[in-house]
Amino acid sequence: MVNTTPHLQAEDRADFDRALDEALRDARLTEALRASGPHLNSAQLRTKAAQLADTIAAPADPEYQRYTALRDAGPPAPLGLTDRLRSEEGAGLLPVLTVLTPILAGTGGVVLLLIGYAMRGAAPELALAHAVVTAGWVSLAVGGVALLVGSVGLLLTALRDGAAPRQDGDLAEARRLWQIALRERALLPWLLDNLYTEPAGLPAPRPNTRPNDHGYTSPGFTSPGAEGVTAADGRTPRPAEFTGPGYSSPDFTSPGVEGVTEADGRTPRPAEFTGPGYSSPDFTSPDDV
Repeated sequence: MVNTTPHLQAEDRADFDRALDEALRDARLTEALRASGPHLNSAQLRTKAAQLADTIAAPADPEYQRYTALRDAGPPAPLGLTDRLRSEEGAGLLPVLTVLTPILAGTGGVVLLLIGYAMRGAAPELALAHAVVTAGWVSLAVGGVALLVGSVGLLLTALRDGAAPRQDGDLAEARRLWQIALRERALLPWLLDNLYTEPAGLPAPRPNTRPNDHGYTSPGFTSPGAEGVTAADGRTPRPAEFTGPGYSSPDFTSPGVEGVTEADGRTPRPAEFTGPGYSSPDFTSPDDV
């Protein structure tokens, strides 16, 4: 089945939100919100309606299509000075002749008529006077036709320039009618029908699929365990308590008497050790011998 639900354009979401605010302040809905019993509140209805804007706005689609069609058409762009000069250059001498011909032809006709009638008054039998009068009337006729053509051109220009304000008015009216249909035929019926429904769920969080900057992880190195034993994940377990090796100072003694040693290999130390006993020599003089 083809989905024919119209989609609101991005620039029209503000109008939808404005119509939603007006619908939530409507007396029919506020009275329903004051009724007892479990139902959605105004904020919950607003959140749920904002998520289903395209579906809710479907009943007002005819007015919306007319409004967007007028907006997309747009008013005709006015011609600037440069564009006017280019258009005149493209059209040749026609615009210039349309303006200058009535002036020149009218002025020339009046001058020729004055001269012709003056000559006819002075010499009625002169044929040149009749020719000058005829030329004057022809010149006035050409000027009149040029003036009529110029007037028609000005009228068409005025009608074209006046089409833009009229189109702006039609666009504003189409927008107003769409907002009324959106509020009365779309939003209010939907809000009343969904007053006792479940509130809108929170949008699911977007998974963080962005990789880290370099894609590296620190390797798990440990010191080798006892006899190369490793855990199930390939790492070497660390003992619960690790202390440094125990060192003690060696016990050295001087060799004992006659090199006698004890059972543990050490030389016993005598209970009292004194130095050798020396006595001073007894010297006498020769006279005592």
